[in-house]
Amino acid sequence: MVMSPELDRVRQLRDRAAAARHLARICFKTGPPTYTGVELEWTVHDAVDPTRPIEAARLRAALGPYSPTTLDPDSPALRLLHGGAVTVEPGGQVEISTPPRARLAALIEATQSDIDQVARLLDVAGLRLGRAGLDPYRQPRAVIDTPRYRAMRRVFDRRGPAGRTMMYGTAGLQVCLDAGEPGQLAARWALAHAVGPPLLAAFATSGRLAGRDTGWASARMGAWLRIDPGRTAPVWEPGRPDLDPVAAWTAYVLAAPLLCVRDGDDDWTAPPDVTFADWLDGALPRPPTTDDLEYHVSTLFPPVRPRGYLELRYLDAQPGREWRLPLAVLAALLAGADTVDSALTVATPVAGNWHVAARHGLRDPALASAAAALFDLALAELPRLDLPAELAHDIERGLRRRRAVAQRRQR
Repeated sequence: MVMSPELDRVRQLRDRAAAARHLARICFKTGPPTYTGVELEWTVHDAVDPTRPIEAARLRAALGPYSPTTLDPDSPALRLLHGGAVTVEPGGQVEISTPPRARLAALIEATQSDIDQVARLLDVAGLRLGRAGLDPYRQPRAVIDTPRYRAMRRVFDRRGPAGRTMMYGTAGLQVCLDAGEPGQLAARWALAHAVGPPLLAAFATSGRLAGRDTGWASARMGAWLRIDPGRTAPVWEPGRPDLDPVAAWTAYVLAAPLLCVRDGDDDWTAPPDVTFADWLDGALPRPPTTDDLEYHVSTLFPPVRPRGYLELRYLDAQPGREWRLPLAVLAALLAGADTVDSALTVATPVAGNWHVAARHGLRDPALASAAAALFDLALAELPRLDLPAELAHDIERGLRRRRAVAQRRQR
């Protein structure tokens, strides 16, 4: 008997082995690496006074039919002209997720068209998209409040203010890449992590918060690193090429503390220090379902998260059209097995330097050197991406500019 997806979502998980099987099925879907996707997030500001708070009603009116219902990011809204979906984060940040494409040029064109459409909608309402990974004008402040967000805030508050900074003041750029064939998975998983610190350093844009210098190159990533290592620490470790991604991710998920338990009321706050493994072992009144497990996964935020594909979450939002540059770098570095191996060789010595990258960026000579070498590899691989001449020229020029900055910093 074949179980329907609806029934499968409410199926009870009886033990850890059942949870592990479900995670392997939904989180790592292997096959030829074909598709690339991108999710872009921005803070939103009044065009005249960027320090002015933006209320949910104003944002809802500006987005019109493209606004998520009640500004709940999980509710459906009308798709943008090129297929992108708009979601709104708890601090009023706007995010666009476009459908993945097999051709990078098609992805870039469709995404930029959707960005332009949202920018026009906001412009009519006197609003502008931000240009950094952290709100440089305002203190973090809740704009959207849902049971999920209230539960997140309560849990994160136990460790200090970093959770509120992340929820209400940060904006990121996420690149989504296929996991690859089974024989490619370990190397692609390793590379997605290893290049994180040097690329985070090279594309850091979040040094200011609420009118002051934070002292961090990427205070956005600094906030993530301080929230809760059980749900934000990297899953992969340098020097462990034998580490099975599926086994490592399964252990991470089961050991992570619960953030939300959805039981029909407005308080989803989970009991302190109860992990999903504890839930499987009977720590809560009812056993978890596959849907509970999938929701738990959605509350985990490591730098690389497997969602059937690999979601790279460590980049700051970029100004204007600069978002195309880190997207092209990652697509180029993962374009072929030979480049994956070369990039791993370059990045592995600094692969664990997340805190250094967030704090110092390219001021760290080792990260600057690695970033420059990764830009060299990406520039050499650009022809594999089959970009139109004008787009390829724009990206090449942008990468050479970033490479020159990294080269100056490595001395």
